[in-house]
Amino acid sequence: MTLSEKDQLYNWHPYTQHKTTGLLPAIVKGEGALLWDDNGKEYIDAIASWWVNPFGHANPVMAEAIYQQLTTLEHVLFGGFTHNKAVALSEKLLSVLPSNQKRIFYSDNGSTAVEVALKAALQYNYNQGRKRTKIIAFEDAFHGDTFGAMASSGITFFTEAFKGSLLEVVRIPVPVPGKETEALQALTALVETNEFAAFIFEPLVQGAAGMVMYDAAVLDQMIAVCQHHQVFTIADEVMTGFGKTGKTFASDYLQNQPDMLCLSKALTGGTIPMAVTTFTQEIFDGFYDSDVNKALFHGHTFTANPTGCAAALAAISLLETPEMQHNIARINAQHLAFAQKMKSHPKVKTTRVTGVIFALEIQTETHESYYGSMRMKLYNFFIDKGVILRPVGNIVYILPPYIITTEQLEKVYGIVEQAVEMV
Repeated sequence: MTLSEKDQLYNWHPYTQHKTTGLLPAIVKGEGALLWDDNGKEYIDAIASWWVNPFGHANPVMAEAIYQQLTTLEHVLFGGFTHNKAVALSEKLLSVLPSNQKRIFYSDNGSTAVEVALKAALQYNYNQGRKRTKIIAFEDAFHGDTFGAMASSGITFFTEAFKGSLLEVVRIPVPVPGKETEALQALTALVETNEFAAFIFEPLVQGAAGMVMYDAAVLDQMIAVCQHHQVFTIADEVMTGFGKTGKTFASDYLQNQPDMLCLSKALTGGTIPMAVTTFTQEIFDGFYDSDVNKALFHGHTFTANPTGCAAALAAISLLETPEMQHNIARINAQHLAFAQKMKSHPKVKTTRVTGVIFALEIQTETHESYYGSMRMKLYNFFIDKGVILRPVGNIVYILPPYIITTEQLEKVYGIVEQAVEMV
């Protein structure tokens, strides 16, 4: 029995309808931007394995940092203790985050980072004796799969089964070009009711919606409106963080700084699950009290895992190297050239680029669902051609590791061109 056949017997995969899914490729090795399955087939990982591997697979710097930590202290509980790697990582993160961020809360995945932020926003108001129990989010947002994160997401088929069991969230239009005023007015009307604890958003790029992009200027205005009405702002940078938009954080494009940031995915270079929620001093002070019941009672067994912290420190060091910053600029230039080439194609509706993120929307006569027939046709075509891409309906996006070569990226573009011609 093959590895893929055993997998089909035993495992339940994410976002997968197993009745209509065949055998899955069994990946046995990775190096740089490449992966190989157990039949020796080579794949270009053009989405950095769900946006987590910016420095490539089997990166020796990451491996050495993890090995060294494992031989010193693999894990210690963070409840009632601390350790040098957590202190060092917090110190490093606070040096690169927006300057208003003062406190670091560790968890283990992006959904949980969002969950912590939402709970903090709600409990802060509770601790202050204010009844603010609602959240504002963008339409078509995706913030994760835990209950608070799921409630804040706007992709309905992910959440349909759980209606009535979720936080109360009101969604507003995304301020894409032409909708800035509508979105700003909708937000203003909501925050003026004094019923909302927080506004959560994916800054500049909505990932799971199909890399929907909007300008920093309008987000700055929206944050200012929230600050005026004492509504916390939560920047979900799980996808956009650590270089994806061309700067370390998408929030670095903003003049007005969010109150909280959620980080995960590339935080540890794709090696060990870890997440971070960061806070202003004001929010932390809302829990700092002689009354123990006002503490933030949230925690995880692997909170601030020393090995994960060591991996994150190595990842941030790699990101800051001149070579990696040059790679980010190189990929952006290649993306812009490819977008320019494809935007006039008769089968292409739009192209868009932010940092290392490229998206292309294929013209369709009818609305294409998230996991519809076109998406599956495209996905299978890419896998057959040895390229890992996960289209969203009729939108093909590329978000490669920063170490992808010029030649590898050009090969990906060529296969995307073939796919556009095919549909």
